[in-house]
Amino acid sequence: MATEAPPPPRGADTAPAQPPTEAFVRTQRSEEFGELRRAYRSFAFPLTVAFIAWYLLYVLLSNYAGGLMGVRVVGNVNVALLLGVAQFASTFLIAWLYARHAAAKLDPRAEAIRARMEDGPRPEADA
Repeated sequence: MATEAPPPPRGADTAPAQPPTEAFVRTQRSEEFGELRRAYRSFAFPLTVAFIAWYLLYVLLSNYAGGLMGVRVVGNVNVALLLGVAQFASTFLIAWLYARHAAAKLDPRAEAIRARMEDGPRPEADA
């Protein structure tokens, strides 16, 4: 559906003011930002390492333990198929866990930092 209305004016006063570069550097060096990074890294790095190890185990078993991977569990379902499906399940589990972690621990901290940056002192415009 097309509209005949003209676009809104784009004057200098319609764009949100950006904090100066120094504010970003100061925020990055702050203890609060450091805590946010630690909260992210303490969750993301161990799970990343664990998932990569789990994936490499599956690949190594597929290459070097064909007898084990070919063992039938139920009907035509073998160990390789079960472990392959478990790869997908673990991927979705990690994504769900990260979403919960981010909503509970990361997002509130990041929102507080963002709000402080947006509401902080601004340099006066040259007049």
